[in-house]
Amino acid sequence: MSYHVGLNKNDFVKDAEAKLNSALDLSLLIHLVRKFKWLFIGLFIVSGSLAFLYLRYSQPVYESRVLLQINDNKTDQVLRLEGIGESENILAEAIEQIHSKVFLKRIVEKLDLSLTYFSEGTFKNFELYLSSPFLAQVNLKDPALKGQKIYVELNEQLSGGVIKYGTTSKKFKTNEWLRTAEFDINIFLNSKLSTEIIKKTIANNKALYMLIRDVDAVTAELQGKLEVKVVNELAKTILIKVKDINPQKVTDVVNNLSIEFLSYDVERKSESSLNILSFIDKQLGLVYDDLRDTEKDLKVFKQDKNIENNSQKINSDILRASSIEEQLLKVEMEEKIIDEVQANINKNKNIDIYNLISIISGTDYENMVKDVIQSIQKLLSAKEDLLYMVTPNSENIKQINYQLEIQKKLLLESLDAVKLRYKTKYKSLLEKSSDYKNKLGSSPEDDVELSRLNRLYTINEKYYTMLLEKKTEFSISKAGYVTKNIILEKAIGVGGKVFPSSRDTVIITFILTVLIIFIILIIVYFSHNKIYAIHDVMKFANQGVSLIGVVPKYESQIPVSQLIVDKNPKSIISEAFRTIRTNLSFIDNTPGSKLISISSTISGEGKTFIAINIAGIFAFTGKKVVLIDLDMRKPKIHKGFGVKNDVGMSNLLTGEYKIEDCFNDSSLENLKFITAGPTPPNPSELILSDALNKVIIELQKQFDYVVIDNAPVGLVTDGIETLRKSDYPIYVLRAEYSDKHFIQNLVRLKTENQITRITAVLNDVDMSRKHYGYNYGYTYGYGYGTGYYTDDAESKKKKKKRN
Repeated sequence: MSYHVGLNKNDFVKDAEAKLNSALDLSLLIHLVRKFKWLFIGLFIVSGSLAFLYLRYSQPVYESRVLLQINDNKTDQVLRLEGIGESENILAEAIEQIHSKVFLKRIVEKLDLSLTYFSEGTFKNFELYLSSPFLAQVNLKDPALKGQKIYVELNEQLSGGVIKYGTTSKKFKTNEWLRTAEFDINIFLNSKLSTEIIKKTIANNKALYMLIRDVDAVTAELQGKLEVKVVNELAKTILIKVKDINPQKVTDVVNNLSIEFLSYDVERKSESSLNILSFIDKQLGLVYDDLRDTEKDLKVFKQDKNIENNSQKINSDILRASSIEEQLLKVEMEEKIIDEVQANINKNKNIDIYNLISIISGTDYENMVKDVIQSIQKLLSAKEDLLYMVTPNSENIKQINYQLEIQKKLLLESLDAVKLRYKTKYKSLLEKSSDYKNKLGSSPEDDVELSRLNRLYTINEKYYTMLLEKKTEFSISKAGYVTKNIILEKAIGVGGKVFPSSRDTVIITFILTVLIIFIILIIVYFSHNKIYAIHDVMKFANQGVSLIGVVPKYESQIPVSQLIVDKNPKSIISEAFRTIRTNLSFIDNTPGSKLISISSTISGEGKTFIAINIAGIFAFTGKKVVLIDLDMRKPKIHKGFGVKNDVGMSNLLTGEYKIEDCFNDSSLENLKFITAGPTPPNPSELILSDALNKVIIELQKQFDYVVIDNAPVGLVTDGIETLRKSDYPIYVLRAEYSDKHFIQNLVRLKTENQITRITAVLNDVDMSRKHYGYNYGYTYGYGYGTGYYTDDAESKKKKKKRN
């Protein structure tokens, strides 16, 4: 009967399920940790090395930050129109403004960030920024050079060098323009660095190069590195953070961001005053020309008509007429302003509220349209705020545009009403003027011309004076725009390193390594299908499995199975075989010769080693013992004793030799052995023949104990018959070598083959472990590792320590 050995899938699954359902085997876990300790140490070394390389060659990133307080910019308005330029959410407006590409482009151009300088390394490059030994002014002609490395090599005298890009190489002199088809460039030494530092920087770097990048691309990159967030909404504080690979650069960028924001805020807030002043300046030039021409015409007319020499004609009627003329002129001027305003409103879809304010300010009807203008101003302000968040085609914007159209119509209607009043007033004044002129004795034509010239002069003079007054007022208003935003905390020194973090890298590396080790342990633990300790065997005690002994791991390496119980009788391993000998006596203590048959599941479990030393331990008691090798396919007895395998059991069973001719003497007086002999073509037939029975009977007549080393019964069936016939059938299992389901072979031999006396020996157990499951209900009254029994190698080590 044969048995299948090796890893059985069902057995493995059952064993894994059993482990899941049972408590954690701490001793096995400790054993696995010790077994794979060098692997785990190697994992820590590898992960530590990878972490070091990661920290060493990763591009570091630095961060600087600035804290700003955003306040309302409320200045005294000249026209006292409330709400002009105010924002409902100044924090959101400030954040969007700082994040905008229009604003960030100012920073890029101010710091010239589109031209960068680098030191080329083996694994990574370093941005030199202000520490570059040279700087450059570039007028780029060929856009293809954007983003391309332009190498600069300075000579020893620092008077010039070579510039290389692509396959092109050009010589240059410092502080002189080099003009090529691709660009015009002027390279000069960094004035902030000494000559010694410049030479040292050149010597310490593999290569130096610069990059010319597109301004918009650099702006977009800066936008991605920028973070703006609200710190305290009640205090109206925002935090500006910038990240970059150069620590000094990131500090300069974030500080310039805050400073430029203050300047940009003042520019934006004073933009309305600038527009109004620009309009006033244009009007002043036009009105001044008209005033000068009118004054010249009036002077010439008076000289021609000798008006100044005939002052006696000027009487009270003329004065009254002049007063009426002045009123007429004022009405005409007001009507002219209304016509201009209406034309401006009808011509332009979008109302320029600031021009409108400048035009109507100071007029008699200013208060009549003030409410409408304020409403328009508030709607325009709300529209500007919404455009930060929504598109021009959104419903909110459309609704505001609709309201603006309504207010625009109201404004035009109000102006029409005012204009109608002025026309009525003008008609009445014109009638009075005509009455006074009829009373005057002068020529009507001269009076009309003089009145016209005086009227034009007065209009231009008053208009010019009003514009001068408004220019003064709006100049004062512009000067009043001082930002109330405050830089609470500037970036000092260089930026702090935020990536890669040494602390985080070490922690993550450690956690990942421990996690990998844990996963490996879990996989190995649940896939561990080897017999580990005594309790793995004793689990089958209820199925009739008896363990008669445990053979500890031998400290020294044994090349072949040898007799070692005679080398150091006081060793732990010798005592183990004495225990096996004692336990065998409990199985059968009847008088007479005993047959001991030893086998295992597969080769390598130590059955030959056990057979040799069991034979030796019985020989120590003065008993006559013979050891025979029936593993004819893979014999080892002759190797253990160091003899040839020319004559043995194969010759004996075929009748070629007699028993006396096959004996070999060992180092023990009472121990003889018979080797397997030459390998026959039919070992199974020889072993199962009657010849073997006759040989065993003959040997039992001469010896007290006959020990048989059988072939592994898990591979071949040769040894099953001898196991059945033996007084002491022994099945060898090896710790950390034999699969757990090998014990099932032992159970089947006992139940199916009726080998009821079969017992087990666990070989090669590591006794250095504190917990090796050495508790079973057999007559084994003490444990190993007490210090009384020692191996030779261990004894030698202790002697060396003492010396």
